[in-house]
Amino acid sequence: MMSTHTPHSPVRRDKLLKQSHPDTYRTDRKLHDPTLCKVCGAVFTGSRWQWLDDLPEAADEIRCPACQRIHDHVPAGFLTLKGEFFESHREEIMHLVHNHAERQRLQHPMQRIIDTVALPDGGIEISFTEYHLPMGLGEAVKSAYQGELLIIFAGESGQERVTWER
Repeated sequence: MMSTHTPHSPVRRDKLLKQSHPDTYRTDRKLHDPTLCKVCGAVFTGSRWQWLDDLPEAADEIRCPACQRIHDHVPAGFLTLKGEFFESHREEIMHLVHNHAERQRLQHPMQRIIDTVALPDGGIEISFTEYHLPMGLGEAVKSAYQGELLIIFAGESGQERVTWER
């Protein structure tokens, strides 16, 4: 069979590449519906973790992936904020970060801040239970305050590292 590709014919190079994030904290086994996190009270029901006003009476109990990460001190991602602009606008930038993180936590119980650590250079590093959150927060800070955003996608470690500086 003869190929129709010639050196001058267009070749599509805009294929969507799927990011692979190995996450040992996500279970491959099917959880019973409902399953209650004995630490935070999130409920696995309808194939996802969610917050419910009324907790189920008869539910399996486990530690959810987010609480397990917090317990093990193994963040899925980090956001570093630094620079002179950050230092002079720390309070308002952190207010934006915490508001955005809280909105995400209310919708997605597995997306939480684990810890905030002051860095020697005046910046801060925030650790998270889920790898989408640091990227979303970094993009929100860049959108609001410009600056430089560096995103290093997870490798074998399964961790995202996002740095915003201005």
